Amino acid sequence: MTKGSNGFVPSVPLRIAVRGGVDAMALLLGETGKVRGDGDVVFHGAPVHPSGTVRLTEAATGAGAAEAGTAWLEVGLTSVEEQITRVLVVGSTERGAMRDAAGLSVEAFAPDGTSVARYDVTDAAGETAMVLAELYRRAGGWKFRAVGQGWVTGLAGLATDHGVDVADSGSQDVPPGGTVPAPPAPQPPTVMAPAPAPAFAPPPAPPAPAATPPFAAPSAAAPPAAAPPAAVPPATAPPVAADWWTYGPVFEPYTETGRDNDVITVGGLPPGPVIVQLDVRGDGYTGLWVLNRRNKEEDNLVNSTEEDFHGTLLTTVPGNGTLRLKLQAEGPWQVRVSPLAAAPRLTEEEAEYRGPEVLLHTGGVADMAVHYRGDDNLIVHVYELAGHDDHTALPQYDNAVNEIGRRRETVPLPEGPLIVRFEMADGPWRARLKRLQPPTRPLSPAPPGAAAPVPFAAPGTPARPDKQDGSAPRRNWFSRGRG
Repeated sequence: MTKGSNGFVPSVPLRIAVRGGVDAMALLLGETGKVRGDGDVVFHGAPVHPSGTVRLTEAATGAGAAEAGTAWLEVGLTSVEEQITRVLVVGSTERGAMRDAAGLSVEAFAPDGTSVARYDVTDAAGETAMVLAELYRRAGGWKFRAVGQGWVTGLAGLATDHGVDVADSGSQDVPPGGTVPAPPAPQPPTVMAPAPAPAFAPPPAPPAPAATPPFAAPSAAAPPAAAPPAAVPPATAPPVAADWWTYGPVFEPYTETGRDNDVITVGGLPPGPVIVQLDVRGDGYTGLWVLNRRNKEEDNLVNSTEEDFHGTLLTTVPGNGTLRLKLQAEGPWQVRVSPLAAAPRLTEEEAEYRGPEVLLHTGGVADMAVHYRGDDNLIVHVYELAGHDDHTALPQYDNAVNEIGRRRETVPLPEGPLIVRFEMADGPWRARLKRLQPPTRPLSPAPPGAAAPVPFAAPGTPARPDKQDGSAPRRNWFSRGRG
C-alpha cells in the first residue's frame, strides 16, 4: 500500500507486525478521536487492553515469528468495544529518529498467516514518533489505512494530541537548544465595518464560475520572498459579495506561492469557515494540516500521493483571526484562501472537477448525480445550514458517500442552503443536480452586524516557529520499564 491508501481487511483477529526495531504501541480512539482514558493506551508498561482485545507482544507464533527487530500487536477485531472506532498503530524510537529505522513497515496478518495489508514507510524524517497505520470501522466492517504521519514533538506530543494525559514526573520535553519554543503571537484581526447583510433569496440564475488564476510557480533557484505577498488584484479575485450566499466571513482572497515544505500564516481574517485551494506541481507526497494555538497539527486537510495535486479544502478560521497551515510538498505550490461565497454552486448543468472540492447548494430538494473516475476513496459530506445561526462555525455534517474506486452515485440532498464537501476525491469527477425542486422557504439571512466586503490587507509575516528535529527526551510516563 502507498501512503494514504486504504482497504477492507477481514473482521477476524489480526496480528500486526511493526518492523524496523522501533517501539510499538496502540491507541484505541472513540468518536471524538481521543482515548477515553489511560486504559486505551497499549504499550510496554501496559501491554494488554482492559478488554483483552488488543495486546502487545515481543514475538508471534506462525509466519514472521523469528523476525528480528519486530514488535507485534494482536487486535481482535470481532471483540473491539462498540465505543472504539479507530485503533492507531504507533511506532517510536528512543534513539535517533524514525528515518534511522531500517526497513520500517507495518503489516497485518490473518489467523492463517495470510498477509492482508502492508505499508512500507519510505519517507520518515526527523520525527521520533509516528502513526504508522490505523484500523477503523466502515460499513459494518474494518479498514486498514496506511498513515505515516509523524510528530516532531515525539511520543508525548502524539499521545497528547489524542487525549492521553502525559503528566510529567519531573522531566520536560525540551528540544535541542535548551528552550521550549512558544507559538507565534497571533496577528490582530482586521476590523470589519458592520453593514446590514442582504436577505437570502433564490437567484434567478447562478453566477458565472470564478476563473482560477494561473499557477505562478517560483523559480527553483530562488527561495520564496520573505515579505508577504500583496493582496490579490481585484481583476483576478472571484466575486465574494454574492447576494445568493451570505454564510461565513467575507473578505478579499489571499494567495501565496512557494516551493517544498513550508508553514503558511494568514492573519487578520474574520473568524468562520473558509475555503483553501491548494495546487502542487510534483509527484511526491502532499499533506496539509491546520496548526492549533499550540502550534501542533490539529486537522488534516490533505493526505495524497497524487501527481500534480489540485484540491479545494474546507476549514475554519479561529477566533484570533489567524489561520496557520503546515504544508508538506515536493515542488512549487500555490495556496489561496477565499470566503465560502467564492465556492462553485451546484446547478443542473454538469460540471467537471478534479480532486477535493467544496460546492454550494441554495435550491430546494434535489438529487446530486456524481460520476467519479478516480481509483481511491470518494468521501462526501453534507452540511445543512438551515437553523444554524453561528456563522463562525460549521454544523455537524452528514456522511453522504464513502466508497472506493470508480462509480456513479446519486445523493439525495435536502433543501438548501447546504455545503457539499468532497473531502477525498483523488482523480476527475463530475456533478450536477437533477429533479431539482423550488425552495419552500427563504434562505436564512446573515446575522445582524455581519461583515460587509472590505479589501483584505495581507498581514505582516510573523516569525516562523523553530523547526525542531523531534529528538526531545521522552516523558517518564512512556518508560518501557524493563529494569
